[in-house]
Amino acid sequence: MEQVDRQISAFRQTLAESWAWLANNSLDILGGLIAAALLVILLLAVRSFGAWLGREQGISTLRLVVSRVIRKTHLWFMIALAALVVVEVAAIPPAASNATHFLFTVAAALQGAIWLRELVLGWVEHRAAAGGDEEGSLASALGIIRLLVSIAAFALAAILILDNLGVNVTALVAGLGIGGIAIGLAAQGIFSDLFAALSILFDKPFKKGDPIGWDTSVGTVEAIGLKTTRVRALTGERIIISNANLLNKEVRNMDRLERRRISFTLGVIYQTPVEMLEKLPNLLREIVDRHDKCLFVRSSFLNFNASSLDFELLFDVLSENYDEVTALRSLVGFDIIRMFAKNGFEFAYPTQTTFTAAPDGTMVLPYPESGLVMQLDKNEAAT
Repeated sequence: MEQVDRQISAFRQTLAESWAWLANNSLDILGGLIAAALLVILLLAVRSFGAWLGREQGISTLRLVVSRVIRKTHLWFMIALAALVVVEVAAIPPAASNATHFLFTVAAALQGAIWLRELVLGWVEHRAAAGGDEEGSLASALGIIRLLVSIAAFALAAILILDNLGVNVTALVAGLGIGGIAIGLAAQGIFSDLFAALSILFDKPFKKGDPIGWDTSVGTVEAIGLKTTRVRALTGERIIISNANLLNKEVRNMDRLERRRISFTLGVIYQTPVEMLEKLPNLLREIVDRHDKCLFVRSSFLNFNASSLDFELLFDVLSENYDEVTALRSLVGFDIIRMFAKNGFEFAYPTQTTFTAAPDGTMVLPYPESGLVMQLDKNEAAT
């Protein structure tokens, strides 16, 4: 009975002290509550502004990411921050002050982890969308990234909270580091391809639908996944190559060409007069200049070939559309054929001339233009 009386007496004393504290600090408490309420209202307004900011069309990636981060500001963090303001303004008892500071530390650590996660994921996802990942070719990679970023952010928050509780986190951090090294070594290949996928995502050496080439392979990118990239070769088969292996090669992207160079090698017969040969480079240039998107580079005599006199024609097609490039290349080629027919040029083809001689060395075939053979020809003509 005496113990109950002592507890009731202690409770009454605490209640009296609290009432006295409230009476003595009423103005400070009122001011703190008003400041806390205004702070919560301000933070709610900022969060609403962040939501409005993300609804606009055609805005930059930075604004979208900032909007995403602001929208993830939670009400419990606002309340914890408001409570801290009240504690700082009003001289509350030490026990309540310490509890409020601890709760704010927990709330701030968790909110910071959420902001960090949204910042990283927002940036990665918007870069993926900008890279043309409409069908989710990197969805698996983004899922793994989301998981890893979440684990890392909340692990940092947990370490911060434990440190504020007075726990020695040095051993914990060391253990996490050793565990991370072990996992990294065990999954080295997977992480290598994952980071290669991220390199493709951010650096954008190529995207889905781009014609690319490496080594002796050429094809069109069909999908970019977590571990591999799938390419449809020109011959029809599907080439599957790991992301890390592909990025270690010299990749040729043939989609982003503002101009494509076309080269023709034209062979004419050796019987062509020199005067006609001298005119050929200018005739070829006139053909190229007739097409608006064709830019003449050079045309000149190239080589004495075994059965032809070779000329070179180089010109650029100012278009990124490969179908248009092939169409213009065909038009120029057909115009060259017409020009050859009109001006008397003949295309050379591989030929051999056989010379036959009699035992005394006299040429029999082809017939010489003098001597007995000419006389026989004249006699045949007279008869």
